[in-house]
Amino acid sequence: MSQNKVTMQVRPVSELVSIIDIQGEVTGTAEDLLMEVYNQAGAVQTLILNFSQLDYMNSSGIGLLVTLLIRANRQGQHLVAVSLSDHYRHIFDLTGLNQAIIIYATEAEALAALTPAA
Repeated sequence: MSQNKVTMQVRPVSELVSIIDIQGEVTGTAEDLLMEVYNQAGAVQTLILNFSQLDYMNSSGIGLLVTLLIRANRQGQHLVAVSLSDHYRHIFDLTGLNQAIIIYATEAEALAALTPAA
């Protein structure tokens, strides 16, 4: 049961923002992959975690997000979550992650909020 059922991909948006698309199941087995894509994202100011293709996340997966948050904070980076289902939005509320990770309904909404007005 050590087989990963998750894929993650980095999409650079600008020098300041990258998106990590998360698809599948985020459990403890996703740690290496999550840290790999975090490193691939580079020294951006903001990382957007796109949960639109998330099938499942357990408590170990939530723990991985906390670990990622700590790493990002140490680097002066901000984490943003988009496309969370009502269930996972509630989990973020219960765990207090919503206090540390900004949540937007959609990727477009997050990008609009993060892009300075011309």
